Amino acid sequence: MKKHQKTLLVALPLVAAMSLVGCKSMNADDLTSLGMKSLKAATLSDNDVKSLSAQSCAQMDAESKIAPANSAYTKRLNKIAKTLGNNINGTPISYKVYLTKDVNAWAMANGCVRVYSGLMDMMTDNEIEGVVGHEIGHVALGHSKKAMQVAYATEIARDAAAASGNAAVASISKSQLGALAAAVVNSQFSQSQEKDADNYSFDFLVQKNINPAGLATAFDKLGGGNASLLSSHPSSADRAKNIRTKLADLKK
Repeated sequence: MKKHQKTLLVALPLVAAMSLVGCKSMNADDLTSLGMKSLKAATLSDNDVKSLSAQSCAQMDAESKIAPANSAYTKRLNKIAKTLGNNINGTPISYKVYLTKDVNAWAMANGCVRVYSGLMDMMTDNEIEGVVGHEIGHVALGHSKKAMQVAYATEIARDAAAASGNAAVASISKSQLGALAAAVVNSQFSQSQEKDADNYSFDFLVQKNINPAGLATAFDKLGGGNASLLSSHPSSADRAKNIRTKLADLKK
């Protein structure tokens, strides 16, 4: 995809919002400000994305119950982290566990990796290694950066609605950081992105001398897929089959 096409894709949420609220309700200063922010969203540098990710992760941490250092969950994740390593393409990783029954795990471009205790209760250490490897893959392959750009552009669209005088929308725009965090954590990646992250995890685990079979059994346990984790397109069954095919090829 060409650079100008990517810029257009990121800017689309802004265009949609401005169409809904009507440019006549916004003054020249509003439009100029939003135009600059739109350009910023489309051209966010790696450092910009990491900075926004750090702030978003901190917001998520502030709103979540984090397992303490002496928790069995933290000790277990630290053990797993030791085998996976402490950086993503040179970016330091920060591992933490959220104490919640939800089944989820995610990573942001600044190296923030969060695993939910509900997932840890469901899976073995090897399966968690596969899942975390998948999330790291989204960061390493640039998917997380694109997700932040789209989330940031969406917040700009909300700015446009707020500038129209719509009080309901304006109240939403005041919590932009929390919205950014939620948008990135719940990002729905494309089918090709998910498969690429699966394959990244497989290769990553092999390079670390970790059995990649856990990624396949993790998909088995997720069944039809989870909205927040390992998106159901393609299906978990298909993704498990892909990993098992790669396992068979590895043994040849």
